[in-house]
Formats: sequence, structure tokens, C-alpha cells
Amino acid sequence: MAWIDEAKKAEWQSPSEIKEKYRSASILKNRRVVFNIKGNDYRLVVAVAYRYGAIYVKFIGTHRQYDAIDAETVEMGGTS
Repeated sequence: MAWIDEAKKAEWQSPSEIKEKYRSASILKNRRVVFNIKGNDYRLVVAVAYRYGAIYVKFIGTHRQYDAIDAETVEMGGTS
């Protein structure tokens, strides 16, 4: 919930702005970003539409679940 509150207030214009705030975030292809949540117990994969200021959640799960997906293509509800 803390991340959601911060993301709602954010006005990220580029991946480098995300890295400034979240040093452990991983920047991927397709405007995707991986965030470590709760001391790296969970992973959150989002797609960021910088131009529109929108964030689309693509995956949230445990580190173990994350290891079983392709973070560059995963969509909520599936592991494609």
C-alpha cells in the first residue's frame, strides 16, 4: 500500500527518475520496471506509460513466483 501511495504522487518522466527514487528497481524492455517489495520478499512488475502518467500492474507475487515468469512479457492473470 505504501508503494501505491508513492506511485500515485509520482510524475515519472523517464526510467532514470524511477531509479533515483528506487535504487533497487530494475529497468527492463517494453517500459517495464521491477520493484522489490517488503525487503525483496515480493516482486512487482509494472509497465509505465511515461507520456500519460499511467502505471499498469503486470505481476505481483513472491520472489519464487517471480522467478517462474518472464517479467518482460507477463500479464496479470497469466504467465505468458
